[in-house]
Amino acid sequence: MEFKEIQALIADDMGAVNHLIQQRLQSDVVLINQLSHYIIGNGGKRLRPMLALLSARACGYKGQLCVDIAAIVEFIHTATLLHDDVVDESDMRRGKETANNIWGNQAAVLVGDFLYSRSFEMMVDVGEMRIMQILAGATNVIAEGEVLQLLNCNDADTTEERYLEVIYSKTAKLFEAASQLGAILAKQPEGVEKAMSDYGMHLGTAFQLIDDIMDYSASAAEMGKNVGDDLAEGKPTLPLIIALQRSEGDDAKMIRDAIENGGLDNIDPVMAIIEKTKALDYAYGVAKKETDLAVAALTHLPDSPEKTALTELAWFSIQRKH
Repeated sequence: MEFKEIQALIADDMGAVNHLIQQRLQSDVVLINQLSHYIIGNGGKRLRPMLALLSARACGYKGQLCVDIAAIVEFIHTATLLHDDVVDESDMRRGKETANNIWGNQAAVLVGDFLYSRSFEMMVDVGEMRIMQILAGATNVIAEGEVLQLLNCNDADTTEERYLEVIYSKTAKLFEAASQLGAILAKQPEGVEKAMSDYGMHLGTAFQLIDDIMDYSASAAEMGKNVGDDLAEGKPTLPLIIALQRSEGDDAKMIRDAIENGGLDNIDPVMAIIEKTKALDYAYGVAKKETDLAVAALTHLPDSPEKTALTELAWFSIQRKH
């Protein structure tokens, strides 16, 4: 099943999600309308809302609350993007200028706050305490993950375990919540709910691992952002962590200096060390294991086109170029 076929399978639901997003983005403040419409409409695969929809349908849910959940998940995700780009001082996302680069950091942060608060209004409208608990908890964990990542920046002693904790919190947690909520809406038993939660967690982990691998292996045109952004910011992602572990002497010093000082002055020799140590192969192997675990979790579901789509999304997450 191609990605376009997956999109076609839930086209009606996604149309309803997009309509709801546009409806709930409206504000009397013109700048909020401009900036939020810019980032929401600026490309993106809508992977997280797709997960919420597919999980609900694969679990047998027939109602429309999954549309609301999907829109809420996208609002939370978009708020994190706005804040991330300010913290990372990014000037490019999805092949276009970041909102903070156009309107400034203050506007980007405040509109991110608006999207968070709007998502919580929508949670209240859904009116299910369990759903609110999971989404509120996920939002809190995402914020913790961003702080953890900030603490790891420029720290060459960051371990693989600390790195994985960060990507679980800042990325995988929202995937986990989106998938779990589908099972909750369908009133599935605890075992199925746990399986869907595991599916989202492993898929989200694999997705972020591939993002971090692409920072050292893809072109700016493919990624839609600048190559080497993680290196420039001194982020010790898995490719750098493994390259440092497998290096000695001048090579180890080069990687350590790159993490501790950031910048792109030594990007070519750092890339050469990453290649020599096969750090990208190692990171890809971790992503592949996570994908295998995600697919295995789906055995709890009956066969359906939606289950097939969820399986294909897991493989898409590690085969994509952007």
